[in-house]
Parts: sequence; C-alpha cells; structure tokens
Amino acid sequence: MARITASVYTSHVPAIGAALDLGKDKEPYWQPVFKGYEFSKQWMKDNKPDVIFLVYNDHATAFSLDMIPTFAIGTAPIFPIADEGWGPRPVPPVVGHPELAAHIAQSVIQQDFDLTIVNKMPVDHGLTVPLSLMCGQPPANDFHWPCPVIPFAVNVVQYPVPSGQRCFNLGQAIRRAVESYDQDLNVHIWGTGGMSHQLQGPRAGLINREWDNAWLDLLIADPAAAAATPHIDYVREAGSEGIELVMWLIARGAMSDVSRGAIKDIAGSANSVRVRHHFYHVPASNTAVGHLILENS
Repeated sequence: MARITASVYTSHVPAIGAALDLGKDKEPYWQPVFKGYEFSKQWMKDNKPDVIFLVYNDHATAFSLDMIPTFAIGTAPIFPIADEGWGPRPVPPVVGHPELAAHIAQSVIQQDFDLTIVNKMPVDHGLTVPLSLMCGQPPANDFHWPCPVIPFAVNVVQYPVPSGQRCFNLGQAIRRAVESYDQDLNVHIWGTGGMSHQLQGPRAGLINREWDNAWLDLLIADPAAAAATPHIDYVREAGSEGIELVMWLIARGAMSDVSRGAIKDIAGSANSVRVRHHFYHVPASNTAVGHLILENS
C-alpha cells in the first residue's frame, strides 16, 4: 500500500521566491533564511518521495472571489505556473499524479469531507516557493521537480475559513485514503503558509516570535491542542494572515502518531514521530518564517 512517511511545514513567503529568481539568496538579508533550508535540501535528496501532497492556499490566481472552494484537490496531469502580475516564476510546471489524486478525492469524500475536484488550474507562489526551498532552484527549461505533486488548495483568504479542528480531522482522512491506495508509494505531505504576519491595516508587519514558537512546540507535542486553537487567537496573536497555520494542521493530522492516539516525547526511541529539522527566523519581507520536518518512525 502507499504510505505517508514524512510531513514538511514551511512558510511560503512570495519574496523568498523573488529572491531566488533574482539571484539575491546570497545577500546578507537573505542568507539566514536560506541557511535554514540547507539541511532540508539534503534531506529531500536522501528521502526522495514518490509523490508530494502539498497543502497551500491560492492567492487569487486559480480562484477569484467569484468562486471560493474551501478545499480543492488538483487532479490534473500537469499544473502550469501562474502569472501573479509580474510573469510566471522561472521554474518548471508541476507534474501531478492524477491516479492517486482521484483515489484520495474518492476516499475523502466518502469519509464525509466535501472537496472541489479541479482538473485544470495554475499554481502560484504558495506551492512553488516551498518546492524551491526544499528542492533547490531549477532552470525552467531543463529540470523537472523531483517527483509528482498533488496540489491541495485551502481557502484561508476569504471568511468563512475552515477551523483548525476540521483541517486536523481532514489530515487523518487523507492518511487513511493514502494507505488504502493499492500501489507501493512513498508519500510526503506538506503544510505551507504562515507564520505570524499581517499584510494590511494599522498592525501591518506584526510578528509575534513568542506565540509562533509556542504554537510550533504545541504542533509537535500536542497537535490535538494546536487544532483546538480558535480563529480569534490566530488573528489576535499572529495577525490576519496567521490563519494560514490551519493548513499545517492538515499535514500534522496525517502523521501516524495521531492515528495511534499517542504523542510521545520528540527525542525518545519509542516515539512514532521524529523531528528531523526545526527552524524559525524573522524577518523575511514582513513575515516570520517557520519550518519543520517530521518523520514517521
């Protein structure tokens, strides 16, 4: 059967993609950010998945205010890079995995989660920046991303948005769906977006280090408690765009320790989830950058 072996969590700040695209990653401002992903790029080479299930939010490129799906799964064989107003990023298109995506859609819908099936859509920085951070910056004309990617878009832009608990439960349903697939595939699930940031209004530029790091610790050690965080706490403590962290809960809910109902110490040999990497940095543009890699033992 297919199996989820690891989860990755990372911010998807658009300025990070611009820094890579313009060759600014060695500049003093950006060096600390990219240094935090050096381990991750080597880890990806050493732990290459067959498929990445990538949870992100669309930024009014595939979807506008005319139509806003709460959860949308990409089932296409290929996803072009979106033009977000200054031309598409110079990276390859994203190859999908229609068979596994269709299976996950079937299974998750039968578990009473309503998904929107998307057979054609462009993907924006919410999806491509995490790929660049984890896989390196490829030339658009002669490189393919390391493996197929299933895009999974979550509405965290226009209220009402899904609760953290709903996202956490959805992650568990996705894990069950993957494990019922009848091919031997190594699947990673990524949760992207966040951390604390606010892009508009009198609190624009808000970054809350203390809250961010406390929430990261909670996500690792007690994800059920992290899932119970109410929307108002994200907005009050992490800014209006801090709500993107609910997407991390989809990835965390898909890990094996959640299904077993036992979150054990992160360093102990009996632990079923192992923390391989933990990184936090401010600022990157006007946001905080958070990053975790968790492995199922």
